[in-house]
Amino acid sequence: MPFDIARTRAAYPALAEGYVHLDGAGGTQSAACVVDAVAAAMRAAVGNRSAAYAPGRRSLELVAAARGAVADLLGARPEGVVLGPSATALTYTLARTLGAGWRPGDEVVVSRLDHDANVRPWVQAAEAAGATVRWAEFDRATGELPADQYAELVGERTRLVAVTAGSNAIGTMPDVPAIAAVAHAAGALLCVDGVHTVPHGPTDVAALGADFLVTSAYKWSGPHLAAMVADAGVWAALRPAKLRPSSDAVPDRFEYGTPSFPLLAGLAAAVEHLAGLDPAATGDRRARVRAGLTAAREHEEQVFARLLAGLTARPAITVYGSAARRCPTVSFRLAGRTPADTAAALGERGFCLAHGDYYAYEYFQAMGLRTDGGAIRASIYHYNTPDEVDRLLTELDRLADHPGTR
Repeated sequence: MPFDIARTRAAYPALAEGYVHLDGAGGTQSAACVVDAVAAAMRAAVGNRSAAYAPGRRSLELVAAARGAVADLLGARPEGVVLGPSATALTYTLARTLGAGWRPGDEVVVSRLDHDANVRPWVQAAEAAGATVRWAEFDRATGELPADQYAELVGERTRLVAVTAGSNAIGTMPDVPAIAAVAHAAGALLCVDGVHTVPHGPTDVAALGADFLVTSAYKWSGPHLAAMVADAGVWAALRPAKLRPSSDAVPDRFEYGTPSFPLLAGLAAAVEHLAGLDPAATGDRRARVRAGLTAAREHEEQVFARLLAGLTARPAITVYGSAARRCPTVSFRLAGRTPADTAAALGERGFCLAHGDYYAYEYFQAMGLRTDGGAIRASIYHYNTPDEVDRLLTELDRLADHPGTR
């Protein structure tokens, strides 16, 4: 069955405003069911978590539903789902917890392809412990992150390897299972940043070989919340800094303070939305999520292929990276204009695209692009259309014909 783009777009109230949202990598619009779930939870009587009274039990149910939804999205178990305000916050919590057990001579491997949220927490934890940081490098021409280099980077003193499942700057999807095999052969843990890949196709934590995987709900139609998953036994072996009276249970011990119960309702609704992207899908929610994201990925790949072909065909545009496997994301520059100026000029015409380094600090530093503004990012989500791509390309042509003006 062809992907029903009209049905899909109708599920997003914000699209009625008429803007062209081509920066799903920075955050997607919320599906109507998410908005409704958040509002309903805020209208209802919800107390802090307690089994003693109905509003307290309602909050317990919202937390449990959110854990179950994330588990179905990622192929995890609910008891291994840690919820939090952002991927950055959750990664810092994990890095500080693991880092407390590191010693001088221990090693951590990070990648220059990653978002800084999967770099700086590990670098800082290593520095605090006196551990050594080793760097995996990407190919400057293609944007690939060669997996074979990890055989040289990972050794008996490696405690953790951190790598992205997909670059938020140029879309590159490294061979995570191959990297996981090297890490595990050395007895190291693998932390995978799945923020940029989870929205664009089925995710299976076990197949990736990830000991930890983090994702952000606002990148897949949900509210501003995040989740990190691991085996419950892995969490149980870790002792994070926490308040003395707070729960010591797993996964609760890793979650600080009272959660936003309405946003947790929205998170669960977002997974339900993804499970409904393919109306012909059957089975349990995990099966329907996989089917929905598979259908969405096929649509996104078609739209992205149109975008990438159009950008690379234009002599005034420089496209960065040409990885064989990539998420529907591309960074580029338009000759004669700074990225900030290009983004502003596009913004005046209703196009929403990011500019700068989008926290892919190491990538843009290595490419020598940070000092003069980074690049423009265009990323496709399942509500984007070929017509939107064509309109963007037409507008870029207009800007190329009139450099330095709007």
